[in-house]
Amino acid sequence: MEPFYPSASGCESSTRQLVLLLPQLGDFDSLEYAWWLRRDAQRLEAQGITIRAVGIGSLSSGQRFCGYTGFPTDCLFVDPASQLHQQLDLYPGLSLKLPGLSAAVNAYLNLLFMCAGIGSPGTLAEVFRGYRGDARAPQLIGDDEIIQAFPLPPLKGSTFRWAGGKGFQRPFELATLRLRNMGEVLSNWKTYVPNAAYLTQRGATFLFNAQGDLIYEHRDRAILGFAADMSNPLTFLSEMVADGDLLGHSDMH
Repeated sequence: MEPFYPSASGCESSTRQLVLLLPQLGDFDSLEYAWWLRRDAQRLEAQGITIRAVGIGSLSSGQRFCGYTGFPTDCLFVDPASQLHQQLDLYPGLSLKLPGLSAAVNAYLNLLFMCAGIGSPGTLAEVFRGYRGDARAPQLIGDDEIIQAFPLPPLKGSTFRWAGGKGFQRPFELATLRLRNMGEVLSNWKTYVPNAAYLTQRGATFLFNAQGDLIYEHRDRAILGFAADMSNPLTFLSEMVADGDLLGHSDMH
C-alpha cells in the first residue's frame, strides 16, 4: 500500500476519524462518495471528523481522482492490489471464473453481471432512483450551477425544476451527476484502472471515536451500495452524535 502524499496530522485532535476503504478509484462508488464528502466538508470539519481513505489504484490514479473530486491529497492512500480490502475480508464482488480467460477479462465480465444486479443486490434499484428522483434526498445541483455531462449539453441546475420542483433530488438529477462521472472515468480509463483484476472489489466505511474505538461500520455488498442510506449517505454521522457514539454500532444485519 503506497501513500499518496500521506499525512497523519490532525488526527490527534479530532473527535472522530472516518476511515474509508474505497473500491477502484474509477468506480462509481468512489467518485460519488467523494462528492458527498466534499459537499459536507464544512459540517464534517465543524464536528471534528477527520477523513482517511484507501483506494485501489496507483499514484497516477490518486492524483487524477483528487484533481477531479476535490478529495484532499493528504488524506488518500492508494493500494494497487487491494491488500487491505482482502485483509479486512471485504466483499470481493462476483467472482465467476470462466476457463481460458485472464483475471482481467473475468473481472470485466463479473462487473457487467454486477451492474445488472447479479451478485450486487440493490444496484438496479439504485440506478433507477437516480432517474426517477427521490423526495427523501436533498437537492444535489444548485440552481445556478452548470453541469457538463457528455454527451448532454451544459445544463443549469434550475433546469431540473421542470422535472419536479426544487429542494429535493429531482428526476434525472443524480443520473446526470453519474453520467458526468462515467465520462470522466472512460476518458481516463488507463489512469483510473491500471489493473482491471480488482474491478469488482467492494469497500467499507469505519468510524472511530477519539479513543480509537470502532463506533460504526458499513461493509459494501453491491455497486452503488457504499452507504446504508443512499438518499443521504452521511446520515450515520448525525445519528452517531444523537446516539452518543454508541460503541460497536453497525448497520449490518
